[in-house]
Amino acid sequence: MKSLKLTALVLLFIGTVNAQNSDNPWLISAGFNSVGLQGDFTGNTNALLQNDYQSQSIGVPSLSVFRTIYGGLSLGGQFSFNSLINEAGSSDAEFLSIDAALKYGFARDSKVSPFLKAGFGRSSIGRNDGSSFNSAANATDTYFGGAGLNLRLNDRFSAFVESSYRATQDAPKGNYLQHTAGFAYGLGAGDADKDGVSDKKDKCPDVFGLKEFEGCPDTDADGIPDNLDDCPEEAGPKENNGCPDTDGDGVLDKDDACKEVAGLVELNGCPDADEDGIADAEDECPQEAGDAENKGCPWPDTDGDGVLDKDDTCPEEAGTVEGAGCPDTSAAVVAQLNEVGSSIFFAAESAKLMGKKVMTALAEIKKVLDENPKASIIIEGHASTDGSEEYNQKLSLKRAEAVQAKLIELGVDSSRLVVKPLGESMPINGDDAVEDKSKSRRVEFKANI
Repeated sequence: MKSLKLTALVLLFIGTVNAQNSDNPWLISAGFNSVGLQGDFTGNTNALLQNDYQSQSIGVPSLSVFRTIYGGLSLGGQFSFNSLINEAGSSDAEFLSIDAALKYGFARDSKVSPFLKAGFGRSSIGRNDGSSFNSAANATDTYFGGAGLNLRLNDRFSAFVESSYRATQDAPKGNYLQHTAGFAYGLGAGDADKDGVSDKKDKCPDVFGLKEFEGCPDTDADGIPDNLDDCPEEAGPKENNGCPDTDGDGVLDKDDACKEVAGLVELNGCPDADEDGIADAEDECPQEAGDAENKGCPWPDTDGDGVLDKDDTCPEEAGTVEGAGCPDTSAAVVAQLNEVGSSIFFAAESAKLMGKKVMTALAEIKKVLDENPKASIIIEGHASTDGSEEYNQKLSLKRAEAVQAKLIELGVDSSRLVVKPLGESMPINGDDAVEDKSKSRRVEFKANI
């Protein structure tokens, strides 16, 4: 019996020493046990009769050391000592066991964790009367299986209860129940994130990770651990430090303003189709090179005079470059000429200038031109719809030429006067009424660009 006790104490001491230096968690427990015979124990000399002993005898100590080997599975050794009280007045029986066991815990992160246990050991059960049952040399092989609950008190301490059914294989031979309760204390580096990598070796001890990455996770599964991944939630190649470049333009998605379309580094990964230095996303005219000040669009030239609207003093009136886009003959001068010229009409089928009113108007036109020496005008001739179109075209030319000739006679330089026949193409009010036909036989003035 003494040799079994000594062996148990040595094993427990070794387990404690190893726990202090191990990278894996160890669990040391201490408590009390209760043993009850499930039948008579038989042997070569004396027998232990079930009816002679209390149904359950409580004793101490009950000690164990277990070490986690994988997941919830742990391997360990345990030692128990007890005395079976004899109710018949004879000698009590001494109980001693030392076992090797496997234990598997479920839901170990929970407050309450159930576990299963099974193992093999040596047991000695015998009366304290010097019988052979009490001899360590006659200790018997024992097999057992059991279950229990572990109650976590804090990171290190827990309380437990367990029950096991045991059967010895030779003298003394029999079956018995053992119940154990007590407290346990965890040793070792621990594994706070429960990823199978001890905290001592875990580079990410507070986050569940992978063994191949020394306990660090790889959230995007790109083969680069999160602690070394510049983009831990987006899969990317190693050469980009784990960041993707979806469009392959050399600008990482995290810096790319246009992730789905290949672009230019200098434009944050966005394309510039018209190569005007403005990204297509910000270019209102992405297919036509333009100016940044005009949102990527070319400046318009509304009046088509070759002077861009931004530089054109008269953007809606054709002019000259020298005149900053304004015509030499301004709209005001043209309006004045047409106001004066509204008195110049012709008789039907005639191009002859007649009447004091017409001559006065022509003299006034000459005066306006003298006041605007750079002005150059077009004299447009018109006709009513009477007669053929061909006839009216020729007639409108003669009328314009008649006005031109009279102005030249009055002293206007011929280079400033151009004629243009419009025939019956622009009648007044459709030219249906007699009065309208009369008004259609006229001339009008336009600026000559």
